[in-house]
Amino acid sequence: MAVARNARRLKSWGEVDTSGVGFVFMIKTGCVKRGPALRHAQEKARWKCPDDERFTPRMTVATNTKIDFPRMMRVKQIFAETAPVDIELAVAAGMGAVRDDLRPGMSVAVAVGSRGITNLKDIVAAVIGQLKNAGAKPYIVPAMGSHGGATLEGQTELLGEYGVTEAAMGVPIRAAMEVDHIGQTPEGYDGYLAREALAADAIVPINRVKLHTDFGPPLGSGLLKRLVVGLGKQVGAETFHRAASRHGYEPMLRSISQLIREKAPVLFGVAVVENSCHKTANIAVVGAADMEPREEELIAEAKRLMPLLPFDDIDVLVIDRIGKNISGSGMDPNVTGRHGHGYNSHLREREGISPDIRRIFVRGLTPQSHGNAVGIGMADATTKRLVDAIDHHVTDINVQTSNVFQASKVPMHFYTDHDALSLLLHSLVIPNITKARVVRIANTLDLNEVEVSEALFKEVPNRMRPLLPYPAHCACQHLHAPKSTPPLC
Repeated sequence: MAVARNARRLKSWGEVDTSGVGFVFMIKTGCVKRGPALRHAQEKARWKCPDDERFTPRMTVATNTKIDFPRMMRVKQIFAETAPVDIELAVAAGMGAVRDDLRPGMSVAVAVGSRGITNLKDIVAAVIGQLKNAGAKPYIVPAMGSHGGATLEGQTELLGEYGVTEAAMGVPIRAAMEVDHIGQTPEGYDGYLAREALAADAIVPINRVKLHTDFGPPLGSGLLKRLVVGLGKQVGAETFHRAASRHGYEPMLRSISQLIREKAPVLFGVAVVENSCHKTANIAVVGAADMEPREEELIAEAKRLMPLLPFDDIDVLVIDRIGKNISGSGMDPNVTGRHGHGYNSHLREREGISPDIRRIFVRGLTPQSHGNAVGIGMADATTKRLVDAIDHHVTDINVQTSNVFQASKVPMHFYTDHDALSLLLHSLVIPNITKARVVRIANTLDLNEVEVSEALFKEVPNRMRPLLPYPAHCACQHLHAPKSTPPLC
């Protein structure tokens, strides 16, 4: 197979009319130029291509074979329900156990992050309200590592998008990026904490507790991570990830968080668990000394409630959007089975992969990500509109901080969804593409409603039900689009 960088010059290689195409895969049927002459012609043609089109293919399948897409059906997963949570009552009841530790006039740094936590505004407001009732003087410190481009303006803006503003909360937001060195771990790694947090008499982190994208259980993403990565700002977050790459995520999370709780005035934390429908299921107030064992219990609860794909064997997974408000990895590896340090795209040797998803197509990026496309490196194909939305500076800062370089590699990208799907379906090398096992989801967080191909529809488990009426003739290019998501094109 040869790559034509200027299709007009190389059109004689094949039968397909590719005039004006910037980057095309073609079957080589003969070539009059060889060696240096051919390379010179290709390089000369390369620089004639417009910059925004040079690496964007408009043609996908080398053989120009017509791809018949499988028919799709829309289904709803039935998850276990949880009792509704009265946020103000839950926070007040939980803080009753720590109220004696609060003194009138003491300053309290409330650490708030950038994830898309349901009811975040109300939870933060309830905590601040209880602190004020106790006579304390709370203020908010953004605790999100390198997010927001590692700038105070960017981090303040991210909080504002979740309704956490000075006006709404009635307290100041101190968003400085400076950190102070607080000591070393037994492994010899430095500990850092936000200077604005260390200036307070007490520190109170707030975070959702969930499975981490790179490690665990028994630990995961929660209060300890908010202290180590969030309040560590970019310096502390990078130090943790570098140490974790050598000593393991969980050991270093325990080690650095222990150092922080010994050296900094961490009083208690507020942990939030969400159910399968992304609703608040539990709010727990946890003392600093109990954070490790209590977080292990909450991680187990979060794992039990976490929504997953309804099938373990999938040919193509279509994800409408990835984003930092969906997962720290853009798309959650606990859902996709693909982790930031690499994945297997071989069609045969797939033992031990669960779920086993052979191809992933990502269509877009959430607006809340502000161009941070971390996670796109785990996809096999994407769209030009997603690539155009990437802020490479912001993405690179996040990648460098996390020390996971695979996460930001840009895969093949296409002008249309149709072309991307055609390529991925063709690449499966199966006799009948209409029998492909295809699943489409809005993102890896919202898995209540999914679309499945006809081959999978026959295997729909008892905990799922079809959403009717639904046109029986629907095919991939005409799927019903979730709210705020553009239809396939």
